[in-house]
Amino acid sequence: MVDDVAPEAWSGVHRGPLRAGEWVRLTDSKGRRHNICLEPGKRFFSNRGHFDHDELIGREEGFTVASSAGGQYLVFRPLLSEFVVSMPRGAAVVYPKDAAQIVAMADIFPGAHVVEAGVGSGALTCSLLRAVGPHGRVSSYERREEFADVARQNVNQFFSAPDGRSHPAWNLTLGDLAEELPREPEPVDRVILDMLAPWDCLEAAAGALRPGGIVCAYVATTTQLSRFVETTRAHGGFTEPAVWESLVRDWHVEGLAVRPGHKMIGHTAFLVTARRMAPGERPPIKKRRPAPGAYGPDYTGPRPPDLPPQVLEEEFDSGTT
Repeated sequence: MVDDVAPEAWSGVHRGPLRAGEWVRLTDSKGRRHNICLEPGKRFFSNRGHFDHDELIGREEGFTVASSAGGQYLVFRPLLSEFVVSMPRGAAVVYPKDAAQIVAMADIFPGAHVVEAGVGSGALTCSLLRAVGPHGRVSSYERREEFADVARQNVNQFFSAPDGRSHPAWNLTLGDLAEELPREPEPVDRVILDMLAPWDCLEAAAGALRPGGIVCAYVATTTQLSRFVETTRAHGGFTEPAVWESLVRDWHVEGLAVRPGHKMIGHTAFLVTARRMAPGERPPIKKRRPAPGAYGPDYTGPRPPDLPPQVLEEEFDSGTT
């Protein structure tokens, strides 16, 4: 029998036979999914009949179980990417494609101290905790108590936290990041901002980040994107922001019928990252002039400190090439 993952790893993963108290993911022949917690003596019901949880307990995951009406269900433990899209929600979740980008592009590493605001439903928190490991630290800040309660329940469920305990690297604070972050006793490595107005917290993030640290914003709209990027430029204490989004499309493959799938995970949010400069240092001045009209009379947002005066005075000419 394969040994289980050591509990002190806090991976959220189990090996070996399915046990009572574990969550499993059932997938029927039409792709419909059900997440259930295995309990001795309990029965699962659906429109395709029923079966007993005892039929699953003690078996290795990766098998098919038949219901009383002939329904077929594939049985596996849920992956993190599957858990976060089906868990209870207080707020919208950060989808796996974006969580993966944040972990990779914000360079979340074992032992890091990561600050997260807000916590939402805890989807990104699970990815951050797995990345920093039990010797790292994730400090999550959430303004709304009902969201914090849902996130706490989801995170504890995924990591199989015993009653009354949470992941040892996690600290969840109910409050405003802009007010609470300056109280952090030591500099932090990364700040992840998933909120409506992340620019309001940029000064607090700059004060908390150690030189070389990374701020990462997750924003849904182009107006939020523009405001945050320009506020970061105007601050002067960060490198030029990097901006992108990721789109995921599945493919249909059957013999010679190879084509894009009919559905895809398109726009979910924009991601922005920038690195903290050392105290008193500023990034090099950009040599490339802004596009015509970029900072013209109609633009009312923050302006980069090194913007040439003539650009401020230029009127946008639609005939300019």
